[in-house]
Amino acid sequence: MIRPAVRLTPSSLLPLALALTLSLGAPGKGLAQEPVDREVTRRILAEGLERSQILGLYTYLTDLVGPRLTATPAFKAAADWAVETLEGWGASDVHLEAWDFGRGWTLEGLTLEMTSPRYFPLVGYPDAWSPSTAGVLSGTPVYVGDKTLEGLEGLRPQLKGAIVLTTPPQTQFITEDRPQPAEAEEGVRSGAPPSYRARGPVSSREMSAFLQEAGAGVALRPNMGQHGTIFVTGNRNTPDDAVPSVVLAAEHYNTLVRMTQGGLRPELRIEIRSRYHDQDSNGYNVLAEIPGTDPEVADEIVLVGAHLDSWHAATGGSDNADGVSATMEALRILLALEVQPRRTIRIGLWGGEEEGLLGARAWVEAHLAGEANQAARERFYVYLNNDPGYGKIYGWYLEENDAVKPVFDAWLEPLKETGALKNVREGIGSTDHVPFLQAGVPAFNAIQDYRDYDTRTHHTNQDFHERVTEEGLKQSAVVLAVFAYHAAMREGRLPVR
Repeated sequence: MIRPAVRLTPSSLLPLALALTLSLGAPGKGLAQEPVDREVTRRILAEGLERSQILGLYTYLTDLVGPRLTATPAFKAAADWAVETLEGWGASDVHLEAWDFGRGWTLEGLTLEMTSPRYFPLVGYPDAWSPSTAGVLSGTPVYVGDKTLEGLEGLRPQLKGAIVLTTPPQTQFITEDRPQPAEAEEGVRSGAPPSYRARGPVSSREMSAFLQEAGAGVALRPNMGQHGTIFVTGNRNTPDDAVPSVVLAAEHYNTLVRMTQGGLRPELRIEIRSRYHDQDSNGYNVLAEIPGTDPEVADEIVLVGAHLDSWHAATGGSDNADGVSATMEALRILLALEVQPRRTIRIGLWGGEEEGLLGARAWVEAHLAGEANQAARERFYVYLNNDPGYGKIYGWYLEENDAVKPVFDAWLEPLKETGALKNVREGIGSTDHVPFLQAGVPAFNAIQDYRDYDTRTHHTNQDFHERVTEEGLKQSAVVLAVFAYHAAMREGRLPVR
């Protein structure tokens, strides 16, 4: 197994480290009521900026492992690598926790091309868990995107084994990212932008059922991305006898529809070769920790986490190899400094986030939820999650917990010169801190950058290594380490709203 190499900070970052060291000498104005350990913060900054290993971690996940769909050999390889790496650093109680997921899926081959009236390679990706096609399918596509159910019935004889264009052309595209929360003057909309899907007279569910009954060979559809960006996910419950499905670049799909409607007869060749993985139907979470040392609070848990899984059309750079790398690096920093936290600092790398926060939900169900885990909830201190967005951590979504804001503001203040900005009152959904909130324990998600995230990288074929900078990775790890340490050392419980 390849071990990530230590990456030294470029000389251009040394002046920043020096400036940060000097600036930590005095407490921030108006924040004296919440103690900040400036000596440990200084040491975290030095370790995280000058002796970082995070780029090696990030490169391993994105380039060597690649796509990490839950319950696939690639995901398990990433989880096993994380365990070995954490053990090598000297973390305690490093282990995998299994939970039931179902079968995995990988793509093993794909042909997408127009062969007539001219040759042209098409760009697209199958939905995850799409069945394979029955070999190579060749022929003129049948356009049904403007048909009613009655119209589909009239085409039924033509659909058996056919290549089917299932929707109208894509005319709405995602062109704006969500607002940058840490730059907003007042309240922010933290949710993702709307999703645009081309829709015809027949719903997508009705269309899928009809094409399955008719025995269609493969179903094609466009997506809301522009300039070759393709948004593609999948459904783990897709049945074996479903029609194989491909999401095409919108420009390519629209071209095919126009050609068909204009009387041309484009000839296509399409093949999907996919494989299901059902020998091991488990999802896995990776856990590791630094044990607490204070007998009174050592069993209280400060948990930092990110999801290890990704979608299949890219290598999951911003979603979420950066979060995993920063979480692991934060623990490495604290281990390297040989801190002695009062509370236990634990990290969790979750599987199955993309299919519904499944790994985090499984952990919460096993360890925090219900009457049987009441004592564990009372001893749980905080969960800090690192997922949506990419790069530097600007602050935290505070889930409308006004009482905790002075605490988080104090911890964030000495990190302002690294690029941290502010904490915001609003909350955020659809990520792994949600099950913790639902269990009734404090949980918060980091604020990161959304520039080109919603429009270009999130769940697309563009989410590669290049989306995130080394500087952003280092800063995010430092912020996680500082917050985890201060949470583990703080007197008393975190205030609640």
